[in-house]
Amino acid sequence: YLKCMSEYSSNGEGFRMLIGWLLTSLLTTCLTDPLPNIILMNMDDMGWGDIGVNGNWAKETPNIDKMAAEGMLFQDFYSGNPLCSPSRAALLTGRLPIRNGFYTDNHHARNAYTPQKMIGGISHKEILLPKLLKTKGYRSKIVGKWHLGHREQFLPLNRGFDEFFGSGNCHLGPYNDKNTPNIPVYKDDKMVGRYYTNFTIDRKTGYSNMSQIFLEEGLSFIEKENKAGNPFFLYWTPDANHGPNYASEMFLGKSIRGIFGDSVMEMDHCVGVILQRLKDLGIDKNTFVFFTSDNGAATYRGSEGGDNGPFLCGKCTTFEGGMRVPGIAWWPGKIPAGSITHQLATNMDLFSTSLAIAGLDVPQDRAIDGMDLTKPLIQQVLTDRPVFFYRGNEMMAVRLGQYKAHYWLWVSSRGFQRTGHYLFCKGQYVANVTTHEQKDHSEQPVLFNIERDPGEKYPLKPHSAEYKAAMPDISRVVATHKAALVPGTPDLNMCDNAVQNWAPPGCEEMGYCLPIPKSDPVECFWGFY
Repeated sequence: YLKCMSEYSSNGEGFRMLIGWLLTSLLTTCLTDPLPNIILMNMDDMGWGDIGVNGNWAKETPNIDKMAAEGMLFQDFYSGNPLCSPSRAALLTGRLPIRNGFYTDNHHARNAYTPQKMIGGISHKEILLPKLLKTKGYRSKIVGKWHLGHREQFLPLNRGFDEFFGSGNCHLGPYNDKNTPNIPVYKDDKMVGRYYTNFTIDRKTGYSNMSQIFLEEGLSFIEKENKAGNPFFLYWTPDANHGPNYASEMFLGKSIRGIFGDSVMEMDHCVGVILQRLKDLGIDKNTFVFFTSDNGAATYRGSEGGDNGPFLCGKCTTFEGGMRVPGIAWWPGKIPAGSITHQLATNMDLFSTSLAIAGLDVPQDRAIDGMDLTKPLIQQVLTDRPVFFYRGNEMMAVRLGQYKAHYWLWVSSRGFQRTGHYLFCKGQYVANVTTHEQKDHSEQPVLFNIERDPGEKYPLKPHSAEYKAAMPDISRVVATHKAALVPGTPDLNMCDNAVQNWAPPGCEEMGYCLPIPKSDPVECFWGFY
């Protein structure tokens, strides 16, 4: 270095050029805008029709509605799958579950997820969003429900996140810690207690303070990273809207819709507090926030299952009610306030969009299903693209423009229908559409004009001019998709009682490790999904 400087010093012109280059470089660095922060809010089982801006009548979501008024409302936004775990895997990888391995082929066209007995988790071959963002200096935290594998090697800190507060599973329970252990709650890589035992959820009253804890965990992360001058990625994914629903004291009993409505009111409150905190810190214009849900409302839960608006069926199905979900983008000064878009979009697009916002390209060594939404968000330029609807290992349907073609149809097995359990289309019936046997329509797909008939009640006649005009383009899109598809190895096939949360990391410090039973791996049964 000294020799180089000496040589430049002996040449006055060269020295002046070097100093000029250094000053220009320094000025450019100082004037460059800081990297935008990214917050993805992923609700659990909140339906498209559960928010006021989409027509809900209960007036529970003034803050979410305000978010839409200050940002952009997506009317045609879809989850990557009609069930929690695969949908979350799709969001964080930008890839359909059939590609990233978060599906089962134990049964044809059945959903699968990650219960306590699940051996697998998100494959280490998959590159998750926080790992990519870390290459640009982002700090990341997940708050709430993970659901991509609860065994140690699959937990968030081993998959790219810097911090974690929440659970690897849903808050089901309470259990007796003998046949089934209660679900652990983690602080980073160690458990700090278990639901019901250490973190109260009262099944009789619906009381729990968990949402407020999740809120504070999110706020403290935002404030800490902002103070440190770090760009941050917050994946805020509370699960109060998933059964059994819960709410804190200030919201319990407040909604006309009962405990589910109470939980929606609390989520709305939390969204409002987070957005206001961004404004108070003066970083709202440098923070991209997106609000959505992991799948449609669980209609089989009746009044405690949420609202899918005008759409057919709900969670677990590939009808509109199962996968069309709330979608609101917020970025003051960048996204036009009060805008509405009919861009076809999915939660996998949040992967590609977040990378684009951070100045990163998507991985080039694999197929990415997510699309960069910055043009529709900022320039309001729409892009034609298909949306594929998978249930397990089968492509059930595809939407292209205003049309949706069903290649397979079914709701749930008739046996479960008779018992009154898992009524995925509760109170809804469309002849030859909401069937209880799997029906292959690949040779002549069942086609709906989804803009004219969002409830999927009136299939177009195959001999009609409209059907004949629409199907060639759809058939080409499907043929191209299937020709290029390389399914991932299914990660959700095997279950074992021994891998339940008997002795999770950190249980030794708490004195709360439970005896681990003998291992006996078997194929998971997904009969009603």
